[in-house]
Amino acid sequence: MSASLVGFIGIIMMFGLLVLRVPVAFAMFSVGFVGITVLDSSRSALSLLASETFTLASSPELVVIPLFILMGNVASITGMSQKLYDAAYAIIGQFRGGLASATVIGCGGFAALSGSSVASALTMGKVALKQMDRFKYDTRLSTGVVAAGGTLGILIPPSTGFVIYAILTEQSIGRLFLAGVLPGIMLLMLFILVIMVICWFRPEFGPAGPATNWRQKGKAILGAGPIVAVILLTIGGIYGGLFSPVEAAAVGAGVVILVGFATSSLSLKDLWNASRDAIVTTATVMLILIAAHMINPFMALSHIPTAVGELLSGLGLGVIGTLVLILAIYLVLGCFLEGFAMLVLTLPIFFPIILSLGIDPIWFGVLTVLTLEMGLISPPVGINVFIVKSVASNVELSDIFRGVLPFWLMMIVAVALLIMFPQIVLFLPNTMFG
Repeated sequence: MSASLVGFIGIIMMFGLLVLRVPVAFAMFSVGFVGITVLDSSRSALSLLASETFTLASSPELVVIPLFILMGNVASITGMSQKLYDAAYAIIGQFRGGLASATVIGCGGFAALSGSSVASALTMGKVALKQMDRFKYDTRLSTGVVAAGGTLGILIPPSTGFVIYAILTEQSIGRLFLAGVLPGIMLLMLFILVIMVICWFRPEFGPAGPATNWRQKGKAILGAGPIVAVILLTIGGIYGGLFSPVEAAAVGAGVVILVGFATSSLSLKDLWNASRDAIVTTATVMLILIAAHMINPFMALSHIPTAVGELLSGLGLGVIGTLVLILAIYLVLGCFLEGFAMLVLTLPIFFPIILSLGIDPIWFGVLTVLTLEMGLISPPVGINVFIVKSVASNVELSDIFRGVLPFWLMMIVAVALLIMFPQIVLFLPNTMFG
């Protein structure tokens, strides 16, 4: 049996395990370990397991994951996310569709603290859906906004998706964080544009909220001051060269905790619960990364990346055509697989092809993460849609999927813009590191 055939059988078995609802990490680990044993030896498989586990566990770059998750958890507990939404609502809530636009802004702000799309959708769903229901927003628009806005959590830094991509491809976390800033802001503005267009043609979908005076606006903006300051401190510190990503995560988490204790909005019990959740999430990510470092050598031994690369080269699509095809594959896989699972399963195959084509790995990273975002709101998996459904139990799942469709289409536009204008992605990292 050839190595390539063993590799393809391994991939089929891995997808079979995923269909049977075996956790991603265990499915990848099992196939990788057995595959290396078949193609090399059990001694090699055991040695690799021991060495890669220790290497990952002692990697300082991974410290950003629990720290940024902790920062987002504390911000949610202390009500900072609510205050950010209140500020956006006070400024634009009186306009048609203003509450929906304020929700998108709130999702973007919370994403800049938590780095998690699921956390953004869940937190802003609890905060915003009741308000939009109160002012008679169409449920398709209100739930669609929260589900789509939550996806900003994986693009706007700090992003767990960028951290995993950086670890798997040995790229700079700092460059990836900065590369996600402008695309994240652009996507946020495109979402607001969608809301404005919808409410222009269908005013009943997003009625105007009550007007606020300048005193109320100022009070709301002042209340959001701490969370804005933390965002500027962490991301600005990385851009200005004051902090590494790990240091920025530590500073951000520390400041949020201090603000919580200073304002008496955070108790020791709350901090314990937030820390425990961060540890559990980090452990899950670590298991996936360890499994990825088992599947990657198996892919190399089976020569699957080489075979796929030769296949794509034989199609004669050129650089951009091949890139679009790879992103289209991600888009289809996103309908069935969780985003992080896609990264660890496909990067060993696609990343060598990207490098051979001379495509900038940072640019490709942002395009990949943006495409993964689309999977978060694509049927039948669409995890963010199900998160919103858990908050808005009275809304039909089909209505939520219809609600996210305009935002999904706008994400296609965003991908196209980033392909046509790579400098949107590369300007900030090249300014800092170039």
